[in-house]
Amino acid sequence: MAENNFLILCVDDEPSVLQPLGIMLQRRGFRVLSAKDGPSAIELFGQIKCDAVILDYAMPGMSGGEVAKMLREESKTVPIILHTGYKEIRDPLLANVTCTLPKGSLSFLITKLHDLLHVQEPGLAEQSEGEDSGDDSAPAHSAHVA
Repeated sequence: MAENNFLILCVDDEPSVLQPLGIMLQRRGFRVLSAKDGPSAIELFGQIKCDAVILDYAMPGMSGGEVAKMLREESKTVPIILHTGYKEIRDPLLANVTCTLPKGSLSFLITKLHDLLHVQEPGLAEQSEGEDSGDDSAPAHSAHVA
């Protein structure tokens, strides 16, 4: 699949969540930056223009709400998706996130990301235009912060 050139910053302290999320995004044509904690995410976001952020809530040292607040100070418009296992979170700092989605449904997360970035779902353009899908795969790039 061809890259769509959108760069997504994924932030989660759990490698078992971060790695599959990054792989799925790359398979959908997104470029991915990964950070394992809030301070690393804030540093990356300040250095590299990201098109969207997918953020865990419960991380050691700095909550997703605190990270979202700091990121929002850098950019008022970047979509920030809180991707969490919590059913309900009462945190006034979450006013800084664009939306909250439950962990577990990566396909729903991808759909929401496409909506927020105004990306047409893969395959729809070919169906509507009658084009052959062919093999236009290109390697996606990834950077990881330790």
